[in-house]
Amino acid sequence: MNKRIAAAACIVLGALALFAATASAQIATVTDNAGRKLFINDNPPVLVKPVVAKARTGIYLPADASLSGRLRPAVHADPDSVDRIVMEAAEKHHVDPALIRAVIETESGWNVGAVSRRGAAGLMQLHPATAQRLGVHDIFNPQQNIDAGARYLRALLERYNGNLDLALAAYNAGEGAVDRHGGIPPFRETRNYVQKVQNAYLRPGSGRLDSPWGAVRAIRKETDSQGRTVFTND
Repeated sequence: MNKRIAAAACIVLGALALFAATASAQIATVTDNAGRKLFINDNPPVLVKPVVAKARTGIYLPADASLSGRLRPAVHADPDSVDRIVMEAAEKHHVDPALIRAVIETESGWNVGAVSRRGAAGLMQLHPATAQRLGVHDIFNPQQNIDAGARYLRALLERYNGNLDLALAAYNAGEGAVDRHGGIPPFRETRNYVQKVQNAYLRPGSGRLDSPWGAVRAIRKETDSQGRTVFTND
């Protein structure tokens, strides 16, 4: 009798062990390379998602409200596109492209979404009032921002008879401040700003022209044999 009980107990324990092993290996559905669905009672293979390197996307700004209150689309421009806009604005408004680049570098560090504590925005940090005066509808749009900034620089250079220090001081602090003080205002921020832009503009390799305005060596837009647009001042 005891032998029969012991044998039955062994059978029950063996069945439980088999059930536990089966339960631990749950039935899973997998698809093989041929596209067939297979049902297996083994742990499904661990799928490792490949890591795809992100390509250099350049400048991106998500959709948001524009200066005029309308919804603007997302802004996406690569560095080459932005430099092309700089060259086009320089040719259009007769301003040295190296000067425009120096202002962008100092103002925003090439950050299309930059906004200052005073509300100036975009690559050339246009104040909303100045942007509206220049007909800008989307202050963050690189095309509109750079075109308006270059036009404003040209107007300031004309106003101060080509004096770059005064033009830059007015770009930073406003024409009124420069006129009231009869020169660069005694503001540390403005004086530092003028020096920073001058340093960027005058440093070796900036590609600056003989004059910050008027384009002494005129910039010409040409099309090469491959149909590409080329800007040159040769």
